[in-house]
Amino acid sequence: MADGSAIELATRRLAAALDGLEAALERRREADRSETALTAQVSALGADRSRLAGELDQQMARAHRLEVTSREVARRLDSAMETVRAVIEAHDR
Repeated sequence: MADGSAIELATRRLAAALDGLEAALERRREADRSETALTAQVSALGADRSRLAGELDQQMARAHRLEVTSREVARRLDSAMETVRAVIEAHDR
C-alpha cells in the first residue's frame, strides 16, 4: 500500500507542477500580448508625433508669414497716415 500512496503523492505533485507550469505559460502569453499591444501603441505614438511635428512646422511657417504680412500692413498704414497728415497740414496752411 505504501507504493500506491507514493505513486498517488507523486501523481498529485506532478499534477500541481503541471498546473503551475500552465499558469506560468498563461502569464507569459499575457505578457507577450501586452508587449505586442505596447509596441503597437509606441508605434502609433511615433506616427502621431511625426504628423504633429509636420503640422507644427507648417503652422510655424504660416505664423511667420502672417507676422511678415502684419508688419508690411502696419508699415503701409503708417505711410498712409503720414500722407493723410501731410495733406491735412498742407490744406490747413
